[in-house]
Amino acid sequence: MAGNKVLFVLTSHGELGDTGRKTGFYLPELTHPLAVLREAGYDFDLASPVGGEPPMDGVKREDPLNAAFLDAPEMMARVRETIPLDQVNLDDYVGVLFVGGHGTMWDFPGNPSVARVAAGIFEAGGVVAAVCHGPSALVDVRLSDGSYLVAGKEVATFTNEEEEAVGLSAVVPFLLESRLAEQGAIIKKAPEFQAMVAVADRLVTGQNPASAKGVGEAMAQALGSV
Repeated sequence: MAGNKVLFVLTSHGELGDTGRKTGFYLPELTHPLAVLREAGYDFDLASPVGGEPPMDGVKREDPLNAAFLDAPEMMARVRETIPLDQVNLDDYVGVLFVGGHGTMWDFPGNPSVARVAAGIFEAGGVVAAVCHGPSALVDVRLSDGSYLVAGKEVATFTNEEEEAVGLSAVVPFLLESRLAEQGAIIKKAPEFQAMVAVADRLVTGQNPASAKGVGEAMAQALGSV
C-alpha cells in the first residue's frame, strides 16, 4: 500500500426493488467527502461492481458541490468509466469509501469483489469508510481470522427509523442497521437525518447524507495517522 490515492466505490444497481422506481449512488455522498479529501491532497479513482457508468441518484444542482461536479467534464468522464471492482489493484490505495444510495443494498452485500476490497484494504493497514447505505459493503465481510470486520466496532449507518421514514423498510432486502448489529457492530446513531459519524480505529462510517462531509473529514484525519 503506497501513495495517496483513495478508491470511491459506487453501486451499479439502478432498480429500487419492484417499485418501478430508479435508484443508484447518492451523488452528495460522493461529492462532499471527495471535496474534503481532494482538499487534503488525496487523489482518487472511481469503481463499481460492474464498471462503466453507474446509475446516479440525488442529483440536486442547488448543492454547489454537486453542480461543480456535474459541470466538470473530467469528473463526468470518470463516472462514465468506473473501474470494475474485480480489476482494482488494492496496492494502489490507502483507503476506500463506499458511497451510499439505496442501490448498494442489492449489489454490495455478499459481493466477493466488494468484500475483497473492504477486507483487503483494512488488513493492509488502510482506512475503510462508508456512508448512509454504503455500510452495506461491510455486511458479511470477514477478516482473515474469521471475525466480521464490524464486530466490536462502533458503526453509523442508515437507521431502521430512517428506512421507515422514507417508506422503504419493506422494499430493501433487509434492514441495514439490524444486520450490522447482528454481526457485532455497536451502532451509533443520531435522531433521524441528523449527522452522525463513527470512527473505530481505521473504520469510518456515517449515518446518512448529512454525515457525508463529516465522513470525509474523519477519513482524512484517519489517513493522516496511518
